[in-house]
Amino acid sequence: MEKTGVLSAKEAFEKLEKVGEGTYGKVYRAREKATGKIVALKKTHLHEDEEGVPPTTLREISILLLNVSQGLNKEGKTVLYLVFEYMDTDLKKYIRSFHFSVILTLWYRAPEVLLGATHYSMAVDMWSVACIFAELVTKQARFPGDSELQQLLHIFRLLGTPNEEMWPGVSKLMNWYEYPQWNPQNLSTAVPNLDELGLDLLSQMLKYEPSKRISAKKAMEHPYFGDLDKSLL
Repeated sequence: MEKTGVLSAKEAFEKLEKVGEGTYGKVYRAREKATGKIVALKKTHLHEDEEGVPPTTLREISILLLNVSQGLNKEGKTVLYLVFEYMDTDLKKYIRSFHFSVILTLWYRAPEVLLGATHYSMAVDMWSVACIFAELVTKQARFPGDSELQQLLHIFRLLGTPNEEMWPGVSKLMNWYEYPQWNPQNLSTAVPNLDELGLDLLSQMLKYEPSKRISAKKAMEHPYFGDLDKSLL
């Protein structure tokens, strides 16, 4: 039989190691011989009783826009090779790491953001600074929520459930509901290692109403930083 100019997968790629296996095939880390490029090579068997390429494989090709080569193995069964970019991590691990990073940033998110405000200011950053400030003192996260609702409840338990008197307009925010009612606690119970000046600064950074929250400039002028050489800043 006359040989065509198209290389088979075995001729074009060198398998380096198997990195995954599922119901419909195996995935290898492979090297493209012509370029030396590392790729992911998925080998899928098409059984004789199947009429053409399975729908699941066609969907995968259409989604990933892969380069496809097809050949026969020594048993005479049709084998489909899918060649695509090699990633150091799989989707499951990526989603887990992304979820973890989202949870972490959730701990420092301002209440106006959690409650669905569509317009917010630099005050959201001061809230985050306050959370980090308290964490540096206590060596643990102050509001370690694992969802937006849990995050709000952590905040409300310490600072009290907000109302229109302490935060005008809060009940009109998109994510506002009838939350459990808590009275504000003394910050010294939550951050016992912080002195009086530090507690005052922290309380000003944790004001519910964003416009009342202390600015970064004013925070640096706070007496808590009175012995700081500001010429170094």
